[in-house]
Amino acid sequence: MPGPFHRHRPLDRLPKAHLHLHFTGSMRHTTLIELAREHSLHLPDALREDWPPKLHATDERGWFRFQRLYDIARSVLRRPEDVYRLLREAAEDEAAEGSGWLEIQVDPSGYAQRFGGLTATLDLVLDAADQAARAQGIGIAVIVAANRTRHPLDAKTLARLAAQYAGRGVVGFGLSNDERRGRAREFDGAFRIAKRAGLLSVPHGGELSGPVSVAECVDDLGADRVGHGVRAAESRRLMERLADRQITCEVCPASNVGLGVAERPEEVPVRALFDAGVPIALGADDPLLFGSRLLRQYELAREVYGFDDAELAELARQSIRSSAAPESVKKDLLKGVDDWLTAPAEPAE
Repeated sequence: MPGPFHRHRPLDRLPKAHLHLHFTGSMRHTTLIELAREHSLHLPDALREDWPPKLHATDERGWFRFQRLYDIARSVLRRPEDVYRLLREAAEDEAAEGSGWLEIQVDPSGYAQRFGGLTATLDLVLDAADQAARAQGIGIAVIVAANRTRHPLDAKTLARLAAQYAGRGVVGFGLSNDERRGRAREFDGAFRIAKRAGLLSVPHGGELSGPVSVAECVDDLGADRVGHGVRAAESRRLMERLADRQITCEVCPASNVGLGVAERPEEVPVRALFDAGVPIALGADDPLLFGSRLLRQYELAREVYGFDDAELAELARQSIRSSAAPESVKKDLLKGVDDWLTAPAEPAE
């Protein structure tokens, strides 16, 4: 435990990039409550008084409950102004925590019926992201994500949509949901479409399934980053491959504990991956369901995984380098990291 003279640099002033944040999951809990009230929607206790919900998704029943709560939360987004509010508040939260670049992940098919189709939904999200980014002075880009529990042809449809918006706010193509119900290799056609358009390949893997899931993301989908990827730590050879190819793992410690991937924060292998040379971008995943945002992940790195300020600065650099931010933005953020590290440390409260 730090002594009375312990000093450190404030983590909310450390410039960083946030690369693993889901659209609905970025919503503030207070906003969920208010929108449910406005739309006369009933929320279960797990999303009201018992929030954040107690989750354990390593079995099928647990994942179903997690997905059900996520779908209920999604249902409060009924009007375009709700989408603008969500992204405005997400940008405010990112800016407050030192995040200068956000890549937010959305599956437009989850909202298409409500907002006039896939294209209209993506247009709405992109416009809301642009307005929020300009208001807060940060960068926001969108990752279009397919659902691996649906047919690969649906993923191809989304990949073509994402490709049409490459260079116009969409920077990557992802694959989310329960990896035990859809192997990465089944979606290789969709990812080829996205890669040809110049989009980053950012599938989820190595969360609920083991190292083989990560390897498939790399070998079959040409992953530039892997969402989560923590199970790669179970294979030294795989970690060496990720390190050699500088493939980033978007590690979300609070989410891993919340879903039962690890029983305690101490069991999430952040230190093992970092020491093996695997680039890491810390992420909050779904703050609405796990109860903590990006800053808390950096606090865990300091308090639980023993990262000193120089290592925390390197974590921030890795997140920035792994992002799709323009080079000018990366340069400014990286300079901010250097400035943070050379500034005097402050007494801990």
